[in-house]
Amino acid sequence: MAQVHPPPPTSADLLARDAAHLIHPLHDGSAHRNARVWVRGAGALLTDAEGREYIDGLAGLWNVTAGHGRSELADAMREQASTLAYASGYTGNSNPRAIELAERLGAICYRSINRFFFTSGGGEATESSIKMARAVWKLRGRPDKTKVISRINAYHGVTLAAMSATGLSAYWPLFEPRVPGFLHIPCPDPYRYEAPPGRSQGVAAADELERAILEAGPETVAMFIAEPVQGAGGVIVPPDDYFPRIREICNRYDVLLVADEVITGFGRTGRLFALDHWGVEPDIVQFAKAITSGYFPFGGIGVSDAIAATLDEAGRPWMHAYTYSAHPVGCAVALRTLDIVEDEHFPEQASAKGEELLGRLRSALADHPHAGDIRGKGLMCAVELVQDRASKRPFPAERGVGAAVLRETLDRGLVSRVKGDTYVLAPPIVITSEQIERLVATLADAVRAVLD
Repeated sequence: MAQVHPPPPTSADLLARDAAHLIHPLHDGSAHRNARVWVRGAGALLTDAEGREYIDGLAGLWNVTAGHGRSELADAMREQASTLAYASGYTGNSNPRAIELAERLGAICYRSINRFFFTSGGGEATESSIKMARAVWKLRGRPDKTKVISRINAYHGVTLAAMSATGLSAYWPLFEPRVPGFLHIPCPDPYRYEAPPGRSQGVAAADELERAILEAGPETVAMFIAEPVQGAGGVIVPPDDYFPRIREICNRYDVLLVADEVITGFGRTGRLFALDHWGVEPDIVQFAKAITSGYFPFGGIGVSDAIAATLDEAGRPWMHAYTYSAHPVGCAVALRTLDIVEDEHFPEQASAKGEELLGRLRSALADHPHAGDIRGKGLMCAVELVQDRASKRPFPAERGVGAAVLRETLDRGLVSRVKGDTYVLAPPIVITSEQIERLVATLADAVRAVLD
């Protein structure tokens, strides 16, 4: 007798089980009632439990740059796990894949950065940067340099110190008080930052850092952390003169410059690392997401040769550690992902496809009366919707325009996220031209459905 297989569970069945047992990131029971349950992915496409196909407009959470369904990444996991699934990365231990990955990163990263510490993701990378900076200044005989300056609308993770650096205030209220010693300055948003007459936006916005350092006391500030292009804060692309000025200010006051390249690293903006757009090198770079294309939880920081020398000469241990640091399976997946990044020319692909996406967005929406700003860098783009284009006046928050557009795009087969009334896009770098065209048409239809 032929075996009868039960039908696959429906979304309703799965969501009932989900509600009984899962707590989600950004947990909100009411918002989760109409959730999608994802069961498959291929390239830039996702399929839900009902069999409906969607364009993944945010590459998962900015991370699946190589696209879904890459069998070579699954193979890398299997091969490494069958040989050495885990080994401690603590001092006194190492493994070949971790050594190979650190060597590989040293060859492709910023010139002065050749030493790396590995984590399980971006939030841990931020924590590691903060603890590295504090330790370095103590080891250099300047123990009062502990403060961290970041920017409004920055996202650096949501563990307690990382959340304190994050400049999106919605993440704070349930968890106050935040860690003391974290300050925020305005971000260099070309659409909204108002520079004094006669001064460029970039230099004026960078000088906010100098002002904050002087107010806090240069002897107390350890580091300035910044995303080269702010992602979750709304794809904010700084003016070209911003980061060169930031580097000058950090040098002047002995403040470490930390580049949070968790989103921008490994090709997303059209360069392998994004500060290369402006010829600037950080003291610390942090990464995650695209280094394994989301196939394994992995991240880390790279530090300048000067910082590495301070650690090496300290004569005492750096008491910071994670069980899964230098995880051999994660390192193997990262190595295979870097092969894909290089072999498939991800920076060049992101540059060309980003130009296509931005051009199509502007063609489809630039004449819309509520399309305030359409911006991007590489394959990171955003559409900021406003009530009045001439004055840039935003919609009242209670109207929920961004959330309404998000629902409409989801119903039409496009998955992404919004920051307020700004719809952000960062699809897999492997997205096709036809899919870009479809993505833009879907978003334009959704905007018109909500605002026309």
